[in-house]
Amino acid sequence: MKAAVMHRPHEPLVIEDLDLAAPRAGEVRVRIEAAGVCHSDLHYWMGDLDARLPLVPGHEGCGIVTEVGEGVTSVAAGDKVVMLWRPRCGQCEYCLSGQPALCDKGAVHGTTNELMGGGTRLSLSEAPRYHLMGISCFAQESVVPQESVVRVPHEVPSEIAAITGCAVITGMGVVLNRLPDVTGKSVLIIGAGGVGLSAVLGAQLVGAQRIIVSDVVPARLNKALELGATDVINAVTQDVVAEVQRLTGTGAHYAIEAIGRPGTISQAIFSLRKGGKAVIAGLGAVGDTAELPINHLVQNGKSIDGSLYGSSNTPLQIPEVLDLYLAGRLPLNQLIDQRFSLEDVNEALHTLTEGAIGRPVIIPNSPASQPV
Repeated sequence: MKAAVMHRPHEPLVIEDLDLAAPRAGEVRVRIEAAGVCHSDLHYWMGDLDARLPLVPGHEGCGIVTEVGEGVTSVAAGDKVVMLWRPRCGQCEYCLSGQPALCDKGAVHGTTNELMGGGTRLSLSEAPRYHLMGISCFAQESVVPQESVVRVPHEVPSEIAAITGCAVITGMGVVLNRLPDVTGKSVLIIGAGGVGLSAVLGAQLVGAQRIIVSDVVPARLNKALELGATDVINAVTQDVVAEVQRLTGTGAHYAIEAIGRPGTISQAIFSLRKGGKAVIAGLGAVGDTAELPINHLVQNGKSIDGSLYGSSNTPLQIPEVLDLYLAGRLPLNQLIDQRFSLEDVNEALHTLTEGAIGRPVIIPNSPASQPV
């Protein structure tokens, strides 16, 4: 089967015909129907995040189960599934308390670039190719643990289902799981990429009174307005903190930082009203740090929170989000920018460096790129 392979940072991904081993006990084979292109994929390609190479990227996918290994009970051949880049063991204190994103056993996918069962299922002439977050969906097929998939309705378009596997559940999850009592409150969202725009949808869903979005790309700000933002700030031409203060009078009740940069984390903190809360949802480069204004935080009663994967209970909340989409309450289709074939994967990555308005999606088994 064909897959896009990263051999070195900054170099174009190479399409290779790889051998895909049969699923072992507890694993499933998935035919990939759609794969979202996330800024985390870009971070790996740019060398900001560490990984074992050669690597097959892609961690935001949807597909059809074609084969199951011994002992698989959660899905069957023919099921449509969303792929989860942080699986859950289902037994640790985090999984049992509804926080599978913090599962230590599931984290092995990100630290070893192997599967939970050990080793890789990808190879070329017996030379290993490693998995990104246990998913590697920039490929026509993938073998993953059953804990890395959740069954979803067949009537959901595959590209819609795919983006719920990372961007949507991360952005909406921050609002739903980390911001208490948002109804009637003000929310600042810094960064209008896939996660930030999904946070806009989440804030609108729960009745935030004011949804302020900051970004450096005017077209992204326009998209934020289309999705329900009440105000936008161009961070190139406007002072974000001053503009938030002007719009709210006292500062925002909540701020979501969806970029992962020291400067924007500072903006989030200083844009808050007294007693406000900032949630950091964006990942930075390895070793990145941010300075904290200690006295300002203490004297103004502000708090900072971190959120991985939207702090979501993904096996439960992804199907719930898709039910809202099917009910017409979430315009998730408006988050998708354009579609690409697997052969055009490098072009898809470059759209992110050029300020893509929405989510690029790869259709691995499609013969040619096609516009949305």
